[in-house]
Amino acid sequence: MPEILLHYIWERCLWAGYPQQTTDGRKVEILSVGEHNRDAGPDYSHARIRIGEREWVGNIEIHVNSGDWVRHRHHLDKAYDTVVLHVVRTADKPVYNSRGEAVPQCELQYPGGQDYLSGLFEAARQMDSAAGRIGCAQQLLSEPALLTDGWRRTLLHKRLECKRASIDRLLEITKGSWEHALYISLARNFGFHTNSVPFEELAIHTPLSCLQKHRNSLFQLTAILMGQAGLLEEPQPASAEEKELLREYTFLRTKFGLEPIDGSIWKHGRLRPQNSPELRIRQFAQLLYRSESLLSKILDRQELRELVPLFEVDQMGKASIDILLINTVIPYKYAYAISRHQPAQAEAAMALMEQIAPENNSIIRQWRVLGQEVRSAADTQALLHLYQNYCQHHECINCEVGDRIFTSKKLIINN
Repeated sequence: MPEILLHYIWERCLWAGYPQQTTDGRKVEILSVGEHNRDAGPDYSHARIRIGEREWVGNIEIHVNSGDWVRHRHHLDKAYDTVVLHVVRTADKPVYNSRGEAVPQCELQYPGGQDYLSGLFEAARQMDSAAGRIGCAQQLLSEPALLTDGWRRTLLHKRLECKRASIDRLLEITKGSWEHALYISLARNFGFHTNSVPFEELAIHTPLSCLQKHRNSLFQLTAILMGQAGLLEEPQPASAEEKELLREYTFLRTKFGLEPIDGSIWKHGRLRPQNSPELRIRQFAQLLYRSESLLSKILDRQELRELVPLFEVDQMGKASIDILLINTVIPYKYAYAISRHQPAQAEAAMALMEQIAPENNSIIRQWRVLGQEVRSAADTQALLHLYQNYCQHHECINCEVGDRIFTSKKLIINN
């Protein structure tokens, strides 16, 4: 039996009406199954359980066999000392926490045992065996409508909420400066995945205030950014222009007390010329040069056709601009609206996704093969979130598609 099936039984309360007890014979009453934990640690938190005459509030860990507790090294992990009940299919041995205390165990009872759940077992087995892939692929191929527009809408909202959480963390670092946070986010996304980390490091190590003092000089902005990127540190500059940039950077580095990042962290291999870090840094310098009060412009402009020109710099293609709009501009408009308690503005920001062409990557191509319609960036962002946060982590029981599949299997068995 896949563990995902026990999670489904537990969370959907299929055990209701069946007597539960610990392995040492004490009556178990499940008052609340708790909240599913997607991070490290026990499977469910804040559960309420009555064991015998005593009520407990704490965490629940679920395994197929008791031995999985030791196999997963929970007996050495203090995070599992708060587990009030170990729920298993088969209790084949006692288990203990890191303090050496016995953990109460319950062999979960549910309708009709294995025969009743045979259909669910097969659905769960197929999903559980599809590690890193789309577990419900077979079902979606025959019934693409299992993935509804309503679920896509919810997933897009979840995607933007995740991005808002990242923006909130940047606001903490920048002491509440939305403009500074935007600068770091834009820099990261100018790395276009391959060099996103070096670009973020570049922004963190290059104060925005320093760049703002030289905003009127594209040459000086380029010199600062190229120098801070560690790309002007060669013994002999490759060209006369780089020699001039290095001379200017040396002066400005002393003036502002700057320290460059390690230039070796930039990735150059197998990159097309238009994606080279040197070109992207020059484009970023152009953006800072051309766009004074960029944050205000992003927040004030409501139409996509008004936002696109802000990012039209030399050799920046439409696809690259779309990526910046999807990953930076729209999330900032959304997050700012939420922070100002403006739900209509947040909805308007989400709606902009529907005006942007769909992304094209290996994950989206998998969804297309399964018959899923991909009409805009709203769809691709929703499908990316579904794959990265549900499919890859076997979160089928928390996915609307997985729930529909399990429910249909249960109805078939009942009939």
